[in-house]
Amino acid sequence: MKDYQKKMNIGKIVLKGLAFLFTFIAVVFLILYGVCGLACSSKRPHAQRTFVTTMLETGALKFIVSWYLSEEEIKEIVASNSMADMNTEVDETLIIVNPRNPVYKEQITEVNAGSVATSEDIRTQGKTVEDPDGDGIDVYDVSGGSFTGKMMVVYDPSRMSVAAKYPFGETGQTLDKFVKQIGAVAGINGGLYKEKDNKGGMPYGVAISNGEILRNEPQEKKGLVLIGLTEDHILIVENISTYDKAGIEELVERKKIRDAVCFQEETSDKNNHFVQLIINGEKREMNGMGSGLNPRTAIGQRADGAMLLLVTDGRGTGGHIGASASDLIDLMAEYGAVNAANLDGGSSSCMYYNGEYLMNSVTFYYKNKSWNMPLAWVIK
Repeated sequence: MKDYQKKMNIGKIVLKGLAFLFTFIAVVFLILYGVCGLACSSKRPHAQRTFVTTMLETGALKFIVSWYLSEEEIKEIVASNSMADMNTEVDETLIIVNPRNPVYKEQITEVNAGSVATSEDIRTQGKTVEDPDGDGIDVYDVSGGSFTGKMMVVYDPSRMSVAAKYPFGETGQTLDKFVKQIGAVAGINGGLYKEKDNKGGMPYGVAISNGEILRNEPQEKKGLVLIGLTEDHILIVENISTYDKAGIEELVERKKIRDAVCFQEETSDKNNHFVQLIINGEKREMNGMGSGLNPRTAIGQRADGAMLLLVTDGRGTGGHIGASASDLIDLMAEYGAVNAANLDGGSSSCMYYNGEYLMNSVTFYYKNKSWNMPLAWVIK
């Protein structure tokens, strides 16, 4: 009888614990549901536009906006915070690459009379200096109203390439492994890839590494854009949405593309992706911020050939929501980009340099150093 009573007491305790747990989960859900409902309310147009476009850029949480808004309402909101089409072809003659002397011809030694110029002084005046510490890479802290980040300047573009975990399989690898496997010193995440349970083993679209086409599926996703480097170390941003496999092979041969990844240009009720930021010195036109706020990764190139690699935080990290398309354009222009493009962002965004992560991957629900991915841009 005593054993039976004891079991009954334990059962009651377990049931009470489960009841408390379910109640707690229900309360949290209702609070979050209410908060999201306020964010989606038309009474706050700016908050609504930011929340909706931010959620549509996520991989796992874009469904939330459909709880509150119709398909027509979502399309209208996306259109009010969109970017103008930009399919201008990159003019490769605007970039003069000279890896042995990656500076403009004029050597700036003073900003004002009697004062020696620092790299920060010269950067803010739109000019460049030769690599101050001689390692070929400089990293600057950047920030905005809703984000912080890092801008890496790689003076010699020939040092950059795409590293791949190839043959592609179900699972990719973290950014530090890409950097270490070829004896590189730095890297950032690459293009769009199939993501499920942080496996990240298969890139979408086209992948090129050291002149070899590793994947050739240009019609796999709507609106794919190729972001790569030629054998002359010029950054190209090429819309491949109308290409077939043979067309990609011809493009790679004609433009002598040695390394490339893909990202997606599509704004709809299901996605909010964008690629082109600055082409031939012209900033992309947009309505509002042009996008939501999220962690971002972007790549650009200055007139002297130096590469610009930008990674920002977001999704609650340090209290930051993230960067917009407008933020990326402004930063790339500030650092002298002639051409610049958005890469895969969100949970994929990360930067590694000299044995440590300068920017970590983040999601809404946890944080780690880097997600698994099939490709990465690395600097030897």
